[in-house]
Amino acid sequence: MTTVRARERFRRLRRNYEGGASRPLGGYLAALTAFGAYVGLLTGVGAASGARLPKRVSFGDVALVSLATHKLSRLFAKDAITSPIRAPFTRYEEPAGAGELNESVRGGGVRHALGELASCPFCLAVWSATTFTAGLVIAPRATRLVTTTLSATAVSDALQFVYDAAKHLPSRAETTEE
Repeated sequence: MTTVRARERFRRLRRNYEGGASRPLGGYLAALTAFGAYVGLLTGVGAASGARLPKRVSFGDVALVSLATHKLSRLFAKDAITSPIRAPFTRYEEPAGAGELNESVRGGGVRHALGELASCPFCLAVWSATTFTAGLVIAPRATRLVTTTLSATAVSDALQFVYDAAKHLPSRAETTEE
């Protein structure tokens, strides 16, 4: 099939899919291709390093990777300090509390798709979890160190919210006076 015919088929596919909305299917395809290439790269690094797949993954590693994935994906997608990374693809809207921001996606095509990826913790979680899981195979000690740090930060964040909420509870003296 010629390139011109392939492009026309993709345009028809996109028109039929979008129905009147504008969705950056080409950008999504580029992001999916990049993810596939990233997984291929990680697989190649693992094979070249002689890493072997574990027979099983421990519950502790799953817990560390889960918490670290949550923290890293929110850090990149929402944290104020990482906004310069998202700035080419998003526009600042308002603070979202606890050092996080609400942003809207800018542009079209690949730029829009990257903006959605960069500002979506759910989308980034797949990349984060893939990275940490590959890390457990390729460099387990270093990966456990990084995931422990991010997991501890995630637990600390949760405790900060609990502490802040507890400050607003009525004191024991206030409840007994009534």
